[in-house]
Amino acid sequence: MKSFGKKFAASAILLGFSLASAHAQDAAQPAPPPGQQSEPAQKQTPPPATDPSQNLPDKVQPKQSPDTQNAENSKRILGIIPNFISANDTAANQKPLTSREKYVLSFHQMFDFSAHIGNLLQSTISQATDGQPHYGEGWGSFAERFAASEGDQMTSCFFIYGVLPSVLHDDPRYFRRGTGSVGSRLYYAASRTVITRKDSGEPTFNVPQTLGQLIQQGISTSYYPERDRTVGSVFGQWGIDLVYNSGYNMLREFMPDLGQYLARRKQRKAEKKAAATASSTSSPAPTPAPAP
Repeated sequence: MKSFGKKFAASAILLGFSLASAHAQDAAQPAPPPGQQSEPAQKQTPPPATDPSQNLPDKVQPKQSPDTQNAENSKRILGIIPNFISANDTAANQKPLTSREKYVLSFHQMFDFSAHIGNLLQSTISQATDGQPHYGEGWGSFAERFAASEGDQMTSCFFIYGVLPSVLHDDPRYFRRGTGSVGSRLYYAASRTVITRKDSGEPTFNVPQTLGQLIQQGISTSYYPERDRTVGSVFGQWGIDLVYNSGYNMLREFMPDLGQYLARRKQRKAEKKAAATASSTSSPAPTPAPAP
């Protein structure tokens, strides 16, 4: 699973750079055809001092805004990966969660059907490569791998999003930055593995993520094979999990941008098709030639 985690993080970084070039293409406007008269320039009025829409909840933000800060967060990345902890960094989302809400969030991450599909995929890869944990071959070993993945999922979510944030008064959510250069946003997303927010909004060391992953790895020694119960294995997998989480944060940061870009692209294609249809129907019918 070590190579799998590194490939996941690398894929997230490549996704960020691909989004940068996509937005650059999106910003380019085609030049008007020769002979077409441009509309008279309208008198520009200064923008208002404050934009009231910035204080609105995410669901009522303009969907076609070029600013991606308020792009809609899907509850599942790519339709399958759980993403309940993501929130846009807006005033509407900065209210602290109650302890009950933190536990509800952890249970959503823990029991969502897509998480079980992910565990099944992870167990399949581990079985094919005889990776950690080393249960061996056969259907019985595969069942043990899947049960271990389920145990890892439940213990990590319980401590990272429920217990530790409630005790330490930390916010377990990932707040999307949504603005700035691609590089700055990649750095921000990766750094959220070790930096989080207090319920008061102040930045703090991300104890729930770092310590929660280590606690989960410690608990896993009770059901992992004996060869995977060493101190080196525990800390090695702990480091991989932290790298994996940084790559996961990059997906959380940029997937709404990709969805917004694809929506605009689809809208432009529909507009071009409608314009072409209107042009073909409005053209005059050819005049018949006079009879000889």
